[in-house]
Amino acid sequence: MRQKWLRVLFRRRLSVAILILLQIAFVVYTIWASDTQYEIFNRTLSIFSLYIVLYIINKKDKPSYKYPWILLILIVPVFGGLFYLLFNFQSSTRKFRNKLKVMSEKTKPLLKQENEILVHLENESPDFLPSAKYLITEDYPIYQNTTCVYLSPGEVKFARLVEELKKAEHFIFLEYFIIQGGIMWGTILEVLKEKAKLGLDVRVLYDDMGCFFTLPVGYKKKLESFGIKTEIFNKFKPVLSSIQNNRDHRKIVVIDGITAFTGGINLADEYINVVSKHGYWKDASIMLRGEAVWSFTLIFLEMWNAIRNTDEDFTKFETHTYTNEEFESNGYVQPYADSPLDKENIGENVLLNIIINSKKYIYITTPYLIIDDTIISALILAAKGGVDVRIVTPFIGDNKIIHATTRSYYAELIRSGVKIYEYTKGFIHAKVLVSDDKTASIGTINLDYRSLYLHFECGVLLHKNDAIIAMKHDCVDIMNDCKNITLENCKVGPLKRLINEILRVFAPLM
Repeated sequence: MRQKWLRVLFRRRLSVAILILLQIAFVVYTIWASDTQYEIFNRTLSIFSLYIVLYIINKKDKPSYKYPWILLILIVPVFGGLFYLLFNFQSSTRKFRNKLKVMSEKTKPLLKQENEILVHLENESPDFLPSAKYLITEDYPIYQNTTCVYLSPGEVKFARLVEELKKAEHFIFLEYFIIQGGIMWGTILEVLKEKAKLGLDVRVLYDDMGCFFTLPVGYKKKLESFGIKTEIFNKFKPVLSSIQNNRDHRKIVVIDGITAFTGGINLADEYINVVSKHGYWKDASIMLRGEAVWSFTLIFLEMWNAIRNTDEDFTKFETHTYTNEEFESNGYVQPYADSPLDKENIGENVLLNIIINSKKYIYITTPYLIIDDTIISALILAAKGGVDVRIVTPFIGDNKIIHATTRSYYAELIRSGVKIYEYTKGFIHAKVLVSDDKTASIGTINLDYRSLYLHFECGVLLHKNDAIIAMKHDCVDIMNDCKNITLENCKVGPLKRLINEILRVFAPLM
């Protein structure tokens, strides 16, 4: 059965690759079919590329995105403008943006901020208030009456997730980037099947690109045969398209509107160290229980209904619909989501607000460090201002080019006082930022261009919460299993230096 599944998977992937190559071959043939045609297409596309360059220069976008496209068009004037058109102007993207906008307008009245919480916050932490208000303006309220439990590594999250899923009595929502057959998903699936059989509303949403090599064709039908409602985000099509860049990188579980999980952990066995790909896999998640879960419920439902083209009553999933429990209050909790389609870089802005407001220390763990000048400047300014800035990345990368690009940022940061550590036990996948024992963020957002600007992401901003201290202690423990990178370690020859500089230029297009 496994061999048959692999054959089906391979045929699907091979057919997609062939169709894309055929499209590229057709474009090349059309341009160079004859001298006359070549001259016509060459002049036409060169003029078109010039227009595209002018458009890019005047476009409201980050300079780090503009420069590589302009350089690419200058290097390849015939194809450059055409590729930009293929990857940036897609009607399917606009259609989905409009669907999400409709869903967002529907949820907006359901995400009202309690003024009493803002009064408490203003009295207790006036310095944090602007960060909270920023997310409130983006329709992500800040809550009390919520407890948070930091879960690391993946094995700990897995055990707690299964435990909480078994307690479900009304509904279960799952949204994941990667699902792969194995011990982790097999165990969870058995619980979901049992709950669906009992009549619970069980829903699974997964990203098609993320599961491209991990799930067989027709897996949606298989899940639905168990009574599990299933949707696939952004089905992969063998067409050159910009929408393939916008993936659902979120990891969300919502149970009965009372309990929620998010973090870096996908539903595959390497995340719980049952199998080893890059040494020990270090990851982190957080469990919420209480009123803040409502935001995650609506984040899931917005995406679900935009894909499914349905309109349902969201209020039936409210936190207090199925319980009268008075939840314990443990600091301030503010879940948030980020979309590449609204031109608001929420994930980046949350990060920048924490860095700017830090007084003593900032500890960051991330699998990738591919950042633009805005974040680099903020980190350098904090370090030069006396803040202890430490960043942990993997010693063993999961992609040689991406890992090399990550390392190309080290020297500039180290010279300015930022401390860089590489996790020598294996691969660190946790997306954690903790500051001054007061503020932290944890979620699905990597420090790279894809997560910050191209993917659908989510996270939780925490303030004066017990989970923050647990996150800090974990970061310190991680550093004990790290190599402290020095400027001496960053020295490379002329050829490698040139390669690093090229990688930095084209990093936004990776």
